Formats: sequence, structure tokens, C-alpha cells
Amino acid sequence: MVRPASSPSDRRHLVGRFSREAGQPPGALNLTREAESDTETTLIGYGPEADAWHETAFGAADQSEASAYPVQWLDVHGLGNSELLEAIGRRFRLHPLTLEDILNTDQRPKVEIYDNYLYLVAKLVRYEADQVHAEQISLVLGQQFVLTFREGPGPAFDDLRERLQRHTGVMRQFGADHLAYALFDRIVDSYFMVIEALGERAEALEDELVGRHQTGLLRHIHNFRRELLHLRRALWPLRDMLNALQRDDMGYFQQETQLYLRDVYDHSVHLIESMEALRDLAASLSDLYMSHQSNRLNREMRFLTVIATIFMPLTFIAGVYGMNFQNMPELKWPWGYYTVLLVMALIGGSMGVFFWRRRWL
Repeated sequence: MVRPASSPSDRRHLVGRFSREAGQPPGALNLTREAESDTETTLIGYGPEADAWHETAFGAADQSEASAYPVQWLDVHGLGNSELLEAIGRRFRLHPLTLEDILNTDQRPKVEIYDNYLYLVAKLVRYEADQVHAEQISLVLGQQFVLTFREGPGPAFDDLRERLQRHTGVMRQFGADHLAYALFDRIVDSYFMVIEALGERAEALEDELVGRHQTGLLRHIHNFRRELLHLRRALWPLRDMLNALQRDDMGYFQQETQLYLRDVYDHSVHLIESMEALRDLAASLSDLYMSHQSNRLNREMRFLTVIATIFMPLTFIAGVYGMNFQNMPELKWPWGYYTVLLVMALIGGSMGVFFWRRRWL
């Protein structure tokens, strides 16, 4: 299940998951709400020859034929079948803690070293309906196999499978480590599309802020900053993980593949720089919004102050002649009322022209 990375209920789900796991033994396979989906598997075996290709489902009678090829790729999408996951763990000798982490879809990107494989976690992202959606990808790399576990179905790696099947490029010439590189390259490329979409959204927010102010703009800016925060939490650990992989302290990547990993690492650094630039822009949008609101309030207060200032002498004159003392000669003038009105109009008009020339109105 691909879910929004900035969902407001993420924190409540995380607390609820921790409360459910409290007191349970390590390695227990507990299906979370995000993992409760049908499980489908595709087991692919291939080699460098054009006809060295076999595709089946895990658990099928002919899966041993796929095991005869130099590289095996098991793609699992949907994590709702714990028995099948246990069978996969027995087949590829996965540690129970690895299976537990696969089902825990709130993992941060990381790399863990086991006796016969590497366990890696990353986030595959996409941008849809003005939201960043994240899907956890768990990847197990052995000397001759790659296992990928996804939360739900989708075309995330369909292009890689088609390239392998058509025998285009050099992927079939290398081992399982090159397939792991290609998968991570696909994951990192998904961030470029999201960063580009967020950049366009930032420009739209900036135009809206500079132009006519609309209700709810501050909420949109806040949501934008929150999505960038979630993206940052996924990108920084991913960069550290790629840095550890390209150093190849574990000996799982050949020298040719290390060059490709270096390129993916450079892409991750570029993504982080672009994301940090967007975060700075988002912070400046918030400051610009508050400044715009402050200037708008100042203009309104200045307008109200000018109106009050104009009416102050008029109120004073009306108050003087409203006292109704007996010794007030102007009260008995035939033209006194009209004279006072004329004086008040002249004073108010003169002050209005004065403030207008000062651009206070």
C-alpha cells in the first residue's frame, strides 16, 4: 500500500505499532495495517546468454529451474502472507529479524550486514494529487540472488524486468550486484520526479503569494514544508547508505558495479542539494507570507487611523456646540447651523486632501 508520506495520522499509527509490538519476542512476524494486502511473487532466473531466462512464481513446481541460473531475482509485492514470507526466509536463509523488518513498513533507509547477504531499506516515492507518497522497498542482496519486497502492486520495477527480458543493455552481463544497483538507481530516479514536481508547486505558491492573496495559503505552505521534511528524512539516510555501499566494505559489489554506485551516490547528493534549496524557499515563503500579512494589517490600521484623525476635529466642533449653554451666541444665528457644517466640511476635505497627497489613503 502506497501511502502519503506526510499523512497527519502517521504519528498515531507509529505509536500504535510500538504498543502492539511491546512485549513480543524478537523476530515475530506481525502484520501491520499497511502490510495487510495480498502477496504476489515473481521469481526470475537469468544469465548472460540470450535464452538464459526463466520466470515463474515462488512456490511453483518449476522454481528449481530458475535456481539453476547465475542470478535469481524474487520480486514480492504485498506483505499480507506471513507463511509465504517465512517460506522465502527458509529458502534464502534469511534471519528472523530481517523478516520482521520487512513487515515493519516504517523503517528508515539503512543497510544491515548478515552472514550471507545484505539487507537494505529504501523509500520509493511518487507525487500525486499534491502529495508525496512513499512506499518502503526492502532489498536483500546475496552473492547470486536479489530479493525485493514491496508494500503493494505497481509498475515500480516493470521497466527493469522488461530490459532484462529483452536483453538490452549490459545488465545480463553482470551479477546480482548490478541488479541491486539498477534497482537503487530506479529508486533514486523517483526522487528527481518528486523534486521537480515540488519545485513547480513552490513556484505556484510564490506566484499566489505575490499576487492576489487567497484563503488557506498558509496551510498550503505548511503542508509543503511538511512534505519536504518527510522527503528529507528519506533522502539523508539513503545518501549515507549509498555511501556505505560504494565503499564496499562487505565485498558484495564488483569493481565495475562500484562505478555505477558512485554515479547513484552523486545523484543522491544532487537531490539533497535541490531539496535543501526547496526547504530554504519554503522558509522564505513563510517569512514572505507573514511579512505580507503584517504589511496588510499596517495598511488597514493606517487607513483606520487617518479616518479617525479626520473625524477628531469634526467631533470636537460637534461636541462644543452640543453643550447647549445659554451664553452661546452662535446658537441663535440664522445661518449658524449651515456655517458650522461648511466649516466641518472644509476641515474634513482639507485633511483628506492632505493625507491623500501623502499617500496615506
